[in-house]
Amino acid sequence: MAHSVSAFQAAYISIEVLIALVSVPGNILVIWAVKMNQALRDATFCFIVSLAVADVAVGALVIPLAIIINIGPQTEFYSCLMVACPVLILTESSILALLAIAVDRYLRVKIPVRYKSVVTPRRAAVAIACCWIVSFLVGLTPMFGWNNLNKMQRTQELNASHTGFVIKCQFETVISMEYMVYFNFFVWVLPPLLLMLLIYLEVFNLIRKQLNKKVSSSSTDPQKYYGKELKIAKSLALVLFLFALSWLPLHVLNCITLFCPSCETPHILTYVAIFLTHGNSAMNPIVYAFRIKKFRTAFLQIWNQYFCCKTNKNINSTATEPGN
Repeated sequence: MAHSVSAFQAAYISIEVLIALVSVPGNILVIWAVKMNQALRDATFCFIVSLAVADVAVGALVIPLAIIINIGPQTEFYSCLMVACPVLILTESSILALLAIAVDRYLRVKIPVRYKSVVTPRRAAVAIACCWIVSFLVGLTPMFGWNNLNKMQRTQELNASHTGFVIKCQFETVISMEYMVYFNFFVWVLPPLLLMLLIYLEVFNLIRKQLNKKVSSSSTDPQKYYGKELKIAKSLALVLFLFALSWLPLHVLNCITLFCPSCETPHILTYVAIFLTHGNSAMNPIVYAFRIKKFRTAFLQIWNQYFCCKTNKNINSTATEPGN
């Protein structure tokens, strides 16, 4: 049966599509830049690629699924659960990638001489694989049983319905708020964010100490080495700050829903919080472009090599064709 889309839903869908159209090309550009630029091949940028992959998936997969959930089609319980779980997987993947980036920056300033022997490409690949495995386990926990199935079945029994178990597919209908708050937020979101905050504070502290003492490092110019590290650390800390700013409001709303069932949260606040979470996937390429010189150089190289100059060549070749 066809669902009519209200004007409000149409506006919601338009904003979501706009976010996806910015997020997907932007993060593909990040992956492309790392692939083609040898200067972006160290462990930090491998973790950034993992983060970009998650952000591409948000734009290409999560946002379309979120639009489906917003429309609220009638589906079977586990079909709806499968639609709701990808965002949980990708959120956790982003958090763990950010944590890996923070640890990597800490090792770069703590053990600059031994860094390359400690953080090898193989170990970085293993770390990325572990991040994704943990993300799938955390994000698919509702599929393993921590969901609202029993609650929905009890409701159906009270309604004396003996028809097939079909529900209106919405996130809160299938995902348990106890899971979202106690397990997802209190275990897998908040502690990693606090740990990353402490790591970056220590990174900045170590860099400033080294700059003040002018201690020798693997670089011939300690000031230049640690100055560069400070700039990159600030940029990546900004990525972390934007992530926390984008995701904490929705988790706070989840806490209010769980701990204060009688409290009514305005729908507009919920939608703003959702837009923030999805919009975060579009923010990182912008930060990289404006804050990290290596990325800016790679982006310009891609533009000149594949778009700008190619267009000029096509124009020139057309102009030199016989008859023109």
